[in-house]
Amino acid sequence: MKPLYFMGIDVGTNETKGVLINSGCEIVKYMSKKHNVENPLPNFFEQDAEQVWWGDVCYVSRALIEQSGISPESIKCLGISALGCDCVPVDKDCRPLCKAILYGIDSRSYKEIDYLNGYYGKETAEKLFGHTLCSSDIAPKILWIKNNLPDVYAGTYKFLTASSYITAKLTGRYCIDKYLAEDFAPLYDLGTDSADEKMCGLYCKPSQLAEIVRATDIVGHITAKASAETGLSENTTVLAGTGDSGAEAISTGIFSPGDVMIQLGSSCYFIYLSDRLINDGRVWPGTFIIPKTFGICAGTNTAGTLTKWFRDEIYTDCLKNEQAGGPNAFSAMAGSIEGIPAGSGGLITLPYFAGERTPINDPFAKGVVFGLKLNHTRAHIYKSALEGIGYSIAQYFDILKENKLPVKKIMAVGGGTQNRPWLQIIADILGRTVCTAKVTIGASYGDAIMAALAGGAYKSWDDMGKVIKPELEISPNMENHVIYSEKREIYDKLYQLTKELMHKV
Repeated sequence: MKPLYFMGIDVGTNETKGVLINSGCEIVKYMSKKHNVENPLPNFFEQDAEQVWWGDVCYVSRALIEQSGISPESIKCLGISALGCDCVPVDKDCRPLCKAILYGIDSRSYKEIDYLNGYYGKETAEKLFGHTLCSSDIAPKILWIKNNLPDVYAGTYKFLTASSYITAKLTGRYCIDKYLAEDFAPLYDLGTDSADEKMCGLYCKPSQLAEIVRATDIVGHITAKASAETGLSENTTVLAGTGDSGAEAISTGIFSPGDVMIQLGSSCYFIYLSDRLINDGRVWPGTFIIPKTFGICAGTNTAGTLTKWFRDEIYTDCLKNEQAGGPNAFSAMAGSIEGIPAGSGGLITLPYFAGERTPINDPFAKGVVFGLKLNHTRAHIYKSALEGIGYSIAQYFDILKENKLPVKKIMAVGGGTQNRPWLQIIADILGRTVCTAKVTIGASYGDAIMAALAGGAYKSWDDMGKVIKPELEISPNMENHVIYSEKREIYDKLYQLTKELMHKV
């Protein structure tokens, strides 16, 4: 019997990653391709779905096949994920009609959000959307297209999110997994898993939405056209696809209630698995990929994007050294903070350099570096920024505690896990052990193992859980935890004391 392989591809904010694994979930080949985000106007963040999303999928799939030497006929199943909470309108041939509007970092629909809060009433709106209306919601993005791009709106066959677009290009089927469908609230009735005709009226036709399926459902095979472009076999099956954060969570092995994922990517995304829903508008509660589990989700807009900003604007010498063949700039930056004590000499940073999602849901929030003195160095400021993101993560754990939700296992994943001092900062702020998975590639690996499950390599999630294990454990320094607990009081108050001024800037 010939060995079988499974492919996973994830299209992220700044990079597309792909991986081929065998039936034992071992990596056979890994590939990546970087791309850019367009920021043409303040609050506008977008990408060309055809050139970036689909172009990357074709490039990565071909590269994986060619460089691994594995026959396309041996690749049984493909799992896809992509950045979530975005919106791309397409015509009947699945051609994008405008640039894709990205997730919560794009806050162009703030007027539509204000309108909807007034139209429904803020309390009713929160019930309909499941949380305080924010820039991550897709319905206001659709309304923005309706209000500002009438020709695009008139020609739209489907309003898709990224994974739905890619799956449609691969199989010809327009679908969305139930986990991501909640981003379209209140346009879907999740009780019947269908478009809600009554709620759709203000935004679009029910027929303009994709059908709801499960993330691990096989929704079709590679079409002849997609086969020619991707190099994949027409016999390869394709999963429905899901959001990058959900797939990233799967990659870490968080399969049970009480498990937590902290994704340190371009942004920071938080998923807590629960056996019940909670009613808390500060976060995003909903169903999860794994049946009979619920995800309590939250997002900090800047993580890797903020460290990249420091590299490009503050640590330019480290970047030049790297470009000249020296050490990695991010590694050099991490090394620069080794001697900086917890609390960064009294500095507090609000990491709202691109507005903020949860728990404040304020697209007009601004970054703040508070407490500067002449003896502070760039290393103090950099460590303070990493601490600021750690404080934002701690706010999510406060919400879990308020809702009496126990925490069992914390798994960190994403590019930020390469920054060991940052992981220690997070563990110290939380006062809890933080683990990383043996495989830290992230969402593309989660896609591949879901493909292995759907493709029959494993019988259940429990069987899969025996394979995906933690590797590194970072224990908290409780003396530092005491220091951070004191600083957090300032952090929590600083936004409230400055938000009116932020909005005037």
